[in-house]
Amino acid sequence: MSRFYPDAPRAGVSVLCHREGRALLIKRGKAPYKDHWSLPGGLIELGETLQEAAARELLEETGVTAALGAPVETFDSIQRDDNGKVATHFILTVFCAAYLSGTPSAGDDAAELDWLLPEELAGRPTTPGTPERIRRLLDAVLARNIPQRQ
Repeated sequence: MSRFYPDAPRAGVSVLCHREGRALLIKRGKAPYKDHWSLPGGLIELGETLQEAAARELLEETGVTAALGAPVETFDSIQRDDNGKVATHFILTVFCAAYLSGTPSAGDDAAELDWLLPEELAGRPTTPGTPERIRRLLDAVLARNIPQRQ
């Protein structure tokens, strides 16, 4: 099934990998949202669990592994064309995970990557809702409201 003008929503994952108050973001190398900063992630493959997909996508796009726990949120990402027809529809499940290992390097669909503080997102093009999501989830991590696997 195509990502563009699909006949059903596509299921995907994203990971807010954090280290010392910074989030690991990628600059998307492909549409949708080419050249926008986003959390690493992608589509779930057949037979793959949410957590397996999140770990795989994080590693493929960044070269990093993280302590993945339970998902922290799920949301719809729906974009319509100028005629109002659904151009893309993704159901995304987000994981928040502390960095474990790996040398960050942009790979797969990522054109670039960077460890950013939430305030460093101002002025950068981002995927919809990304800055707010990062602030909210990092605040929860600092307040210890999101359990982190050790």
